[in-house]
This record gives sequence, C-alpha cells and structure tokens, in this order.
Amino acid sequence: MNVLYFAWVREKIGKGAETLDLPDEVATVSALVDWLESRGGGYGEAFADRALIRVAVNQVHVRGDAPVSQEDEVAFFPPVTGGRGDVRS
Repeated sequence: MNVLYFAWVREKIGKGAETLDLPDEVATVSALVDWLESRGGGYGEAFADRALIRVAVNQVHVRGDAPVSQEDEVAFFPPVTGGRGDVRS
C-alpha cells in the first residue's frame, strides 16, 4: 500500500509518503488508522484527533468504514476550507 501524508499530518509523522505491507486484520480505513497510530511517535500525534483528518482512497474521499487493500493508495490530510466535498462510504 502506498500511503501519502499532507500538511501538518506529514509534519507530525515526519515523512510525506511510505510504502507499507498491511497486516491481514487491516481491512478498513479505521483499522488502518488504528494500526498506524499503534506505531507510536508522530503517528500517535497525527491521528490523536481523528475528527481533524480526512482520507482519500485511490483519490476518492471516504469515511472510516471504507475498505482498503494492499493495492490501494491512501492519502491523509487535514480538512480543506472552502466547501463541502463529496464523501463516499
């Protein structure tokens, strides 16, 4: 899985992107965030308040219950001002 981090999420984690091998139990965005947060350090800081994080899977905005797989690209970023985007579950 290719994971991208933007803005202050990138700053807290300390990198803009990484390629990860997901554990079998990670099947949703929420499970991915749980797993990333468990890595500690900047990950814990970045995901401490999940209400402040937006997620896109393969460039489509999604919610926490959206599925993820090893082949996906997942991007984490803070909310963007100026309107309400289309969010799919």
